[in-house]
Amino acid sequence: MILTVTLNAALDTTYRLSELHLHASNRVTVTQQAGGKGVNVARVLAALGHTATVTGLVGGAAGRAVRADLARAGLPDELVQVTGETRRTVAVADDRDTTMLLEPGPEVSPREWQRFLAHYEHLLPGASVAVLSGSLPPGLPIGAYRSLVERARSHGVPAVLDADGPALLAALPARPAVVKPNAAELAAATGTRNPVEGAERLRAAGAEAVVASLGPDGLLALTAQGCWRARPAEALAGNPTGAGDSAVAALALGLADGAPWPDRLRRAAALSAATVLAPQAGRFDPDVYQHLLNLVRIEDLDPAQPQGEPCRWSEPERSSRPQPEAGSASARSTSSSLSTPRPSSPVPRPPGYR
Repeated sequence: MILTVTLNAALDTTYRLSELHLHASNRVTVTQQAGGKGVNVARVLAALGHTATVTGLVGGAAGRAVRADLARAGLPDELVQVTGETRRTVAVADDRDTTMLLEPGPEVSPREWQRFLAHYEHLLPGASVAVLSGSLPPGLPIGAYRSLVERARSHGVPAVLDADGPALLAALPARPAVVKPNAAELAAATGTRNPVEGAERLRAAGAEAVVASLGPDGLLALTAQGCWRARPAEALAGNPTGAGDSAVAALALGLADGAPWPDRLRRAAALSAATVLAPQAGRFDPDVYQHLLNLVRIEDLDPAQPQGEPCRWSEPERSSRPQPEAGSASARSTSSSLSTPRPSSPVPRPPGYR
């Protein structure tokens, strides 16, 4: 069982339309589901046929709606109730871009946090991997993820951490097995825009492996076994919400299975790209995923590098048009074009995609 932790769960609402007109009335179609990064990860794992248990914090009417949706989806619910109201998120997605509106989440008391920690420790013995994802709700200490990584390690459970800012940096001394920032988060955390240098700094601070989402440049992985880049071979546009969570799901699954790093990255890049084409977070079309899986290109960045030498890195050629961060599921993203050459066979579009 893979345990996913969503400390700031959400009730996700997606408004979809062909074109958003600002400062005007817009007619939309509406979908709603349980959300938060760890919930999206669990949904993807379940779609891949693997058991994933959802834990975290929920409260209020929105929290009840989250739990009802998890029940409908058949996702095991080990959430802990708090007195505050679970946040709502709104994605406004048209044929070009996605705009996210994110509430901060409920205020969590010290007693509620301690209650969650006890429940989390109870769940860890049955877990093969712990996935710790997303923002911290108000009231939680900056070291919250460090506490969760340390408890997982004490049970022999590797942790995958998808967080940013101070919460990410505070967790690194606990040695998470994998951390997955995007390019903007990596630069903000390390003070460098060179992704290899940034990933090396996170590893020096304690991360055992770093996988960075680089938007149109794919995924970069720096690990004790080597470093690689995975590039999608298809230019796609759609809704980026949850694409990064799909990559995390693939990384967690590869960690649980002990898969070689190139295989983990291939799955992660393909799942992330397939999710861009789906209308909601945590969804993907299996045929699209299998098609993309065969098209992802894996590049070894340190063949025959002397021990201790840094990975080779050169900025790939890019279109003159600015490209957004692929795989991001927040206001950081405006669209999700993967700007690499199209292969001869087109990607099939899943139902619900415009």
